[in-house]
Amino acid sequence: MGFEEIPHTADWALHVWGEDLPTLLSESARGMNWLTGALLDQERRIQRTFECTGADSESLLVAFLSELVYFAEQDHLGFDQFDIQMKGDRLKVTLGGGPLKSISKTIKAATYHNLKIERTARGFEAEIVFDV
Repeated sequence: MGFEEIPHTADWALHVWGEDLPTLLSESARGMNWLTGALLDQERRIQRTFECTGADSESLLVAFLSELVYFAEQDHLGFDQFDIQMKGDRLKVTLGGGPLKSISKTIKAATYHNLKIERTARGFEAEIVFDV
């Protein structure tokens, strides 16, 4: 499992991989945190839970990351622990994190631009473009 930044002309992009879809989503969130330089207050830990649905795996990925962008922008919260349960077209997510101490650059959105989740020898892989 993991992630790496890949070149993109106008926005930011990540190549992400994981053994299963929940791991791919978790690594996508970790990669998004890394891109923004998010630092969390580790002394004031919090937990949040949410559910989302999507027509396909790509929609679930964008919905998941969009929730994280919302928490960062509206509540000034970041997360570094992800318990993701999948059932059909539904995700139930429990997040562990804390208030954002700092962030270097914000992400406006995870996009559908060229987004395709593929099964590979490593499990699942995707390239995600973020609007900054």
